[in-house]
Amino acid sequence: MSAEAPPEAIADIAGYLDANARVVVLSGSGMSAESGIPTFRDAQTGLWARFRPEELATPEAFARDPRRVWQWYEHRRAGVRSARPHAGHRALVELERRVARLTIVTQNVDGLHQRSGSSRVLELHGNILRSICSASRRPIDAAWIEAQEQLPPPSPHVAGALARPDVVWFGEALPEAAYMQAIGALQNCTVCIAVGTSALVQPAASLPLVAREAGALLVEINPAPTPLSGSADRCLRQPASAALVALAAARGNGAGGEKL
Repeated sequence: MSAEAPPEAIADIAGYLDANARVVVLSGSGMSAESGIPTFRDAQTGLWARFRPEELATPEAFARDPRRVWQWYEHRRAGVRSARPHAGHRALVELERRVARLTIVTQNVDGLHQRSGSSRVLELHGNILRSICSASRRPIDAAWIEAQEQLPPPSPHVAGALARPDVVWFGEALPEAAYMQAIGALQNCTVCIAVGTSALVQPAASLPLVAREAGALLVEINPAPTPLSGSADRCLRQPASAALVALAAARGNGAGGEKL
């Protein structure tokens, strides 16, 4: 499709988003990119351009040089804190009001869905603004982090342990509770919308197929084709914000439901 999806394509998808629809939105880095947050690999700029992400986002890297890893995440956190949800995030909040249930399953670690007002968000890769104990994985309060002078700050939970970002690093498993909740939502949804995801990172890349196999309508929103495109029932070749705003507007103006 063109950069501007035909109105009939938008209306067709919106027709499935009625008051009884159970919707799962799978969001990837393309969703956050429109808020100015660089993708994982694009974050390697300035002083960090000489490092590959794999050199910084692993338990082994943290064990070798925890200060360097912490400082890289502080660099990324600064960008996340200054970012704001865009119109696509807000469109999902509006759509949540119009369907029976809307669950967001995100690979992003920036918390923008929650900041925009979405109420059911499952974070598959954690949240960059939170910290946990490197030994016990218990959460560490932000006030504790801010009060420490050491980098990384020491953990208040286990002697000798350090604070680390609450994100999933290479070689680590996804949080089991969030993953199992995502599987449950996908097995019971009527519409699955994959937006801004490359469909390359496993196991998250396989999640849309769970919904497809359960009989849900599978919609892909991405400016370019991905490995998921061949399995999708509908593809909107648009940026996340444009497509989601159009779907929310069509849903509110009568396609699939009552007028706003």
